[in-house]
Amino acid sequence: MRARVLGLIRALRARGIAVSVAESLDAMEAVAAAGIERPVLREALATALVKDEADRPVFDRLFDEAFPLRGAERTAGRRRRPAPAGGAGHARGRAGGTTEGMRGRRLAERESHPGEARGPRPAREGPQEREDAAGSRAARARRLRTLPFADFTGRDVVEAREVVRELATRLRARLARRERRMRRGRTDLRRTIRAAMGTGGVPVRLRFRGRRPPRPDLVALCDLSGSVAAASEVCLALIAPAGEYFRHAHLFAYVDRLCPVSVEDGHVAPGGPLDLHARSDFGHVLDDLWRTERRWLRRDTLLLVLGDARNNRRPPRLDLLRAVRERVGRLVWLVPEPAARWGTGDSVLPLYAPSCDAVLECVHLDALVRALRRVL
Repeated sequence: MRARVLGLIRALRARGIAVSVAESLDAMEAVAAAGIERPVLREALATALVKDEADRPVFDRLFDEAFPLRGAERTAGRRRRPAPAGGAGHARGRAGGTTEGMRGRRLAERESHPGEARGPRPAREGPQEREDAAGSRAARARRLRTLPFADFTGRDVVEAREVVRELATRLRARLARRERRMRRGRTDLRRTIRAAMGTGGVPVRLRFRGRRPPRPDLVALCDLSGSVAAASEVCLALIAPAGEYFRHAHLFAYVDRLCPVSVEDGHVAPGGPLDLHARSDFGHVLDDLWRTERRWLRRDTLLLVLGDARNNRRPPRLDLLRAVRERVGRLVWLVPEPAARWGTGDSVLPLYAPSCDAVLECVHLDALVRALRRVL
């Protein structure tokens, strides 16, 4: 069943329908709550995966391909009338709070993207209403920036996308200013004075020292397992727009395997198979990195890892992490959980930390932004 649902999600993405990691997890929860009765399963998955009713025909066609009717079901289906449009209500009754929560998140997403909303246009707002709405948005943004990632719900992930876009723009502008300074170089006072002597100092034309070395490479590995998925989605959305300020920027996600990803309209889009319900295995991820992506690990590469280093007591492959560290310029680990939990349970972070140039606590959005400004 899980393989069929993941196949349906991949097919939806291939048809241009954005499905985020959080929505994929919601779909799995909806399946567990709705059961295998086909009409109920269809409506539960539609609630989790379809944001725009214009996409519903595509979803229905792909659902029929992923969950084809058997012979007996076809015969029974001819005798029964088609399921009413209210089938979603039946799914809601079976799924309970899970489906209600997903529906609330869909409403929040439509509110955060008013241009996509359908139906009659609302009445024009007055100055007071606009001021109240702006204050409400600012209050939500402040809450989301300091809300621990561990407390994020699917609705919080959706609402945070607007805040993350704004923060990503600021981070990108900061990198642009730094690159302009690097291109120009630092002021060379001695050459400036020497050049001004021929004109008596009028006008003064600044002279600059040689340019800095070329742009570095960026390789980012982000853990998309359930415990830190929200932090990884936010991190990838923050650094993806800044990729043009690196010579090469390579973004990867992992649970127990390494998978290249991209960020499309705030959604993480896997470029290969990625089992979100697998057991975390960073040792195997290091093996994938070393065997298949070693060419990107160079002396001018910044390797950025985001995860809680919880490895389900599997081999941590510390030897591979040390070999990776010897090849790259810097290795920085971002941890989206409090430092008091590092090394507890199945966390192997104390084993990895000595091989890192920095291990930074990033329990909420503001802390993550500060860490990225420090290392990028």
